[in-house]
Amino acid sequence: MPPTYVLARDHLERAATILQGTDSRSQQLRHIIERTIALMDDFRRQEAPENENILDLESIRRQRGII
Repeated sequence: MPPTYVLARDHLERAATILQGTDSRSQQLRHIIERTIALMDDFRRQEAPENENILDLESIRRQRGII
């Protein structure tokens, strides 16, 4: 994972912590930041494995409709 990704995620987490107000704008901004963090985590899970010599037979079967 690139260091800029870790830094960006850290900044977003700090911003969400700062926005603990009860007014609607703070809540909306906090929700946007928390959703962005979740999307970053989802994207990271979808990245290709670093070792491309490994085959995921389960995903190949799903793609071919064998399962």
